[in-house]
Amino acid sequence: MSFKKSFTQQEAIPDEGIEAAIEIMKSGRLHRYNVNSGEKSLTDQLELAFSQYMGVDNCLACASCGYALHIALKALGVKEGDKVLCNAFTLAPVPGAIDNAGGVPVLVDIDKQLCIDLDDLENKARASGAKYLLLSHMRGHISDMDRIMKICKDFNLLLIEDCAHTMGAKWNGKMSGSFGDVACFSTQTYKHMNSGEGGLLITPHSDVISKAIIYSGSYMLYDKHYAAPDKQAFDAVKYTTPNYSGRMDNLRAAILLPQLELLDKKCTAWNDRYFAMSDIFKTSNEIVLIERDIKEQFVASSIQFFIPALSPTQFPLLIQACEAQGVSIKWFGDSEPNGYTSKYDSWHYISDKTSLVDTERILATLIDIRIPLTFTSKIV
Repeated sequence: MSFKKSFTQQEAIPDEGIEAAIEIMKSGRLHRYNVNSGEKSLTDQLELAFSQYMGVDNCLACASCGYALHIALKALGVKEGDKVLCNAFTLAPVPGAIDNAGGVPVLVDIDKQLCIDLDDLENKARASGAKYLLLSHMRGHISDMDRIMKICKDFNLLLIEDCAHTMGAKWNGKMSGSFGDVACFSTQTYKHMNSGEGGLLITPHSDVISKAIIYSGSYMLYDKHYAAPDKQAFDAVKYTTPNYSGRMDNLRAAILLPQLELLDKKCTAWNDRYFAMSDIFKTSNEIVLIERDIKEQFVASSIQFFIPALSPTQFPLLIQACEAQGVSIKWFGDSEPNGYTSKYDSWHYISDKTSLVDTERILATLIDIRIPLTFTSKIV
């Protein structure tokens, strides 16, 4: 019996978002700065709403999360040749953003919870002299943020949180993304809000958001941003910060605004489906689920597990057998890049070729499955 539903089918955009998008298209005013005097664009409204949701003053809507990470690094001061610590297990746009900013990725091993290995992080912070940590909460797994913050303090690290998979999640009651100097979120189709492509950048620092807004392509229209500091904050940077043009437009903001209102409800729905799946997987002697810290209030839009009994030659056969039954799975241990599952050793532009033994061992038997909200949480 085959599985009938698609693992890549998303929920429909809310009617409010569709109607707002149609109105924007009818007006022709898709550009965020195409507003009447005193009017807040839909992009402005999204930034204000997300900054309120996250409890920060400053927010910038971008064309993608990868772009947001790039200008976050630049706004924090990353220059050509600067070393940036980064999870070895992440998606390709993360080291790509470091490279784009002129930085050099220093890959850090991971642990069996799929989080950055904190002992290896300490060792590499000490040995590398890096002053930046780009921390990916990969596939929604949140590191021990208490120890992360201590390491950042001990080694004077500026922290950029990649929250592409943790929008709406928390560590010990504190929002994921509210720990670092900057945090970036994704609104790409398979993330927690869907605008096809898109990103959101937040920061508590007025100097960082000022640079980020000019990097994003504000020209000299920075005073038209409302989730931002007063225009005086831009005086020191407006002539020295390049325009990299990566703004979000009003069309994407239109379909995101009503999704933000539904976000917490959707996070609960994802976890309902996650626990329904994990309860079934627990009945198998072959499957080993990822342990989650009690302090981690995660949002599980995907599920990961290990099948340690299988050999590397058996995983492709498992993938084929699952596909024949209509079930889409990804294997992170493949020696060749496949879709979004490229492994660190396929990023040949990274100069450090040090083998990451723990990462290799952990990814060797790791399976990933998306959990679409078009699924129900009950077996039918």
